[in-house]
Amino acid sequence: MKVELLHIDECPNWEEAAARLREALNATGHSDANIILRLLRTSEEAAGVPFAGSPTLTLDDEDLVPSAGRTTDLACRIYLTPDGLAGLPTTAQLVEAITARGY
Repeated sequence: MKVELLHIDECPNWEEAAARLREALNATGHSDANIILRLLRTSEEAAGVPFAGSPTLTLDDEDLVPSAGRTTDLACRIYLTPDGLAGLPTTAQLVEAITARGY
């Protein structure tokens, strides 16, 4: 299981996204999973990964919360949550996404 959090330096949500991702991994029985934090500094770096804005959370190189697509723009991301638009997904959404992938 490869878990990554792709983010840009200016993103105010990546640290809370990492905390929620850890909670979701723990809730699904994967407390031993390592989260790779990857800071993207250039559009070229963003082009080489499944980046859809910061933060993007991936499991085995696939976006955990798929969106309209990838981008090379070093920009923040917006997620649709049960409470409306937000800068990161809820822990429950992450748990559901991990479980849906059979983990």
